[in-house]
Amino acid sequence: MFERSITSQLLDDLSFFPVVGIIGPRQVGKTTLAKWLQKQIDQSTLYIDLELDTDLRRLDDAETFLKSHSEKCIIIDEVQRMPKIFALIRALVDQDRRPARFILLGSASPDLIKGASETLAGRIAYTELSPLSLTEVFSQISMQNHWLKGGFPDALNAPKESQSFRWLGSFIQTFVERDLQALGYGVSAEMTRKLLEMLSHVNGNLVNMNDLSRSLGVSPPTINRYLDLLEGSFIIQRLQPYHVNISKRLVKSPKIYFRDSGILHQLARVISLEQLQQNPIVGASWEGYVIEQIKRNIGYDWQLFFYRTQVGAEVDLLMISPTGKKIFVEIKLSNSPTVSKGFYESIKDLNPEKKFIIIPNGESYLKADELKVCNLLDFLQNELPQIN
Repeated sequence: MFERSITSQLLDDLSFFPVVGIIGPRQVGKTTLAKWLQKQIDQSTLYIDLELDTDLRRLDDAETFLKSHSEKCIIIDEVQRMPKIFALIRALVDQDRRPARFILLGSASPDLIKGASETLAGRIAYTELSPLSLTEVFSQISMQNHWLKGGFPDALNAPKESQSFRWLGSFIQTFVERDLQALGYGVSAEMTRKLLEMLSHVNGNLVNMNDLSRSLGVSPPTINRYLDLLEGSFIIQRLQPYHVNISKRLVKSPKIYFRDSGILHQLARVISLEQLQQNPIVGASWEGYVIEQIKRNIGYDWQLFFYRTQVGAEVDLLMISPTGKKIFVEIKLSNSPTVSKGFYESIKDLNPEKKFIIIPNGESYLKADELKVCNLLDFLQNELPQIN
C-alpha cells in the first residue's frame, strides 16, 4: 500500500467530527484506506458494504441496526447507493455528537448524492481521495509511467502496459454502464460514452457547448447536465477563467481536463509513451496532468483558475492562496521553454507574487524578471510547500 497523503487530515477530522466522509472515484483505494483507519481508531468499528446484498439486508431496519451498534465507529462503503440513510445519520448524530461515529465512503460528490450535501451540513468533514499522486509514488514509479497510466492503483501496478489499459477500459465501461446509472439521474450510457470520447480530443481546451450539442444532437443544457455528472463523479474538471474588474475583454468559458491522465489516454487510444509523444494530445495531456498534480498537493482553501483575454494575455494556471497571493504557473512540455508575449501581458494585468514555468525534467533555474523554471517534482516537493 502506498502511503496516502490525506491520512493525517483524516485522523485529525476523526478526533473532532462525528461524521467523516471519504469521497473519490471507484477503485481509488477508499476501502483500503478505511480498513487502515480501523486499526488507528481507538474504538470498535463496524464495516458495512452497500454493494453486498447481505449488508443491505442488515439495513432493512436501519434505525434499529445502527442504534444497536451506537458504541462503534460505523464505516459505510458506497454510501451513495442508499441516499435515504443520510437523514437517519443526521438524527442519530444530533442525539450524540461524539467524534468518529460514522465514516462514509462514496464514489460521487455530495452534490450528486441526493440529499447528502444539505442533510449533514455542520456534522461532516469531507476529504477527497484522488488517484495516487506523483508525490505519493515517485520513489517507486517514474513520472513518465505515472503520467501515461494515471494514478489508479490497479492500472499503475499492472506488470504490462497492455494490462494497465485493459483495466482502464473496463473501469470506463463499468462507470458508464453501471456506476453513473446507479446515481438515478436517467442518463444515456451511449451518449455518455460518446461525450467522453469527444472530450478526450478537446482536453485542455475551452468548452464549446454549441459544438458538443451539435455533434451529439442534444441541447446545450443537456450537455451541461452530463458535464456536471462527470465532474461530480471525479472524471473531469472544469477550470474556470479568472474574472477581475479590469478594462479587458476576458474569455468566459471554462477549460475542460480529464482528472486522471490514464483515463484520458485510454479514451484517446494512446497506450504507450511512444504513442503519447507522437500524438497531438500530448501537450494538453501534460498540461492537465500538471494541474491535477498541483491540485492534489494544495489545501482545499486554494483557488485555481486560468487567465485569458481576447487580446492575447494568457497564463495556464493562476493559483490564489488562502491569504490572497497570486501565483502564475506556465506549463511547458519542452525542457528548454520559451514564454509567450501573452504571459508577460498577464503579469502586467495581475501582478502575481511568484511566477513559475513547469517542465518535465531538468535542473531548476531563474530567468529574468524572477521567473523560475523548475521540473514538476521539484515544484511539488520544494516550491509549493514554501508558498503554502
